[in-house]
Parts: sequence; C-alpha cells; structure tokens
Amino acid sequence: MQDIPAFKLVFTEQREHLLLPNVTSVKVVQHLYDVLFQYAITEDYEEKLKAFIAKMEAHIKTKARTPFAMPLTDLEFLEDGLEELRLLNWMQEKLTTFEVVVDEPEKLETVLETMEAYFTFNRIAETNQILVFPQKITAY
Repeated sequence: MQDIPAFKLVFTEQREHLLLPNVTSVKVVQHLYDVLFQYAITEDYEEKLKAFIAKMEAHIKTKARTPFAMPLTDLEFLEDGLEELRLLNWMQEKLTTFEVVVDEPEKLETVLETMEAYFTFNRIAETNQILVFPQKITAY
C-alpha cells in the first residue's frame, strides 16, 4: 500500500447546480437537445445549447460515477427550458468546491485516488479543485 501524503481540503464555494443523476445514454442527450431546441430563438442560445449538450456527452463518455452537473448560473440562458429539465427529473442541489492542498504537488493524484473511496466528487478540469456531491444524492 502506498503512503498517503498529508493534505487538507480548503472550502472554496458552494453553488446551486442542476444535476441529472443517471444519464448513461447519448440518446437521452439527443432527446434533451430536441426538447430544448424549441426554445432556441437566437444563434447565441443555440451555441450555448450545443456547448451544454457537448459537456453532457463528454461526461457520459468518461463513464464517471458522479451525476452530470452544471452550475445553475451557467444554465440561465435556457429560461423556460429550465422547467423542462425539472420535469425530466433534473434536481437542483448545492454542490461544494474544495481546493486540495498537498505539500508535494506530484502526490495530488495519490490523494485524489484515496479520497474516491470516501466520498463522491469530480475533479475540476486539470486543477487541484474538486466538486463534491452530497451523500444523499450519491448513496445507493
């Protein structure tokens, strides 16, 4: 067993997110696009919708064990489409971001692998920040 270096979690922020816990099919994403496209009245809206769908497809392809989630503020462009998402079983929940501080930056991956055994999170891009999901959402 490898040694786990000392680390600490530093609270960064807590924001409202919309999340869909069990999206596993690209077909679901395509259907969602069709539903939300009816609200596309501007090119800007359509571009943002395509970016949203692309993020969801990328999430599915990673086979992540976390729900797909996006900050509510990033989805405000959907306007009436937000209600469509709620009708399609999307949940609104506060998710928390932490910075993972490690004395030896090269040990960050070891720390993240260890933490995966204890709680559910997504790493934010290639940073040392994680987005943590409430246990009530991810507990089976």
